Amino acid sequence: MSLEFGSTVDDVMRRWPVTIGVFIEHRMRCVGCPIGCFHTLDDACREHDIDRTRLMADLSQAIARKVSSHATGMSSTAGRA
Repeated sequence: MSLEFGSTVDDVMRRWPVTIGVFIEHRMRCVGCPIGCFHTLDDACREHDIDRTRLMADLSQAIARKVSSHATGMSSTAGRA
């Protein structure tokens, strides 16, 4: 699954839990919302009057940071018994 405007909010938060903080920072009450499994990122932005390009950039950045820190952590433990 890739991050797209057509991705559901629920799928995004389940696939990348680090994104939950981004929704909260944008004052979007998507966490735990029963509509999250139906709303796409585009729907949620429209509903909350959020700039969709900005949200997508913030979500992508959070995911990239998490992936980067995970890769760094894995390489620093390589070779340990």
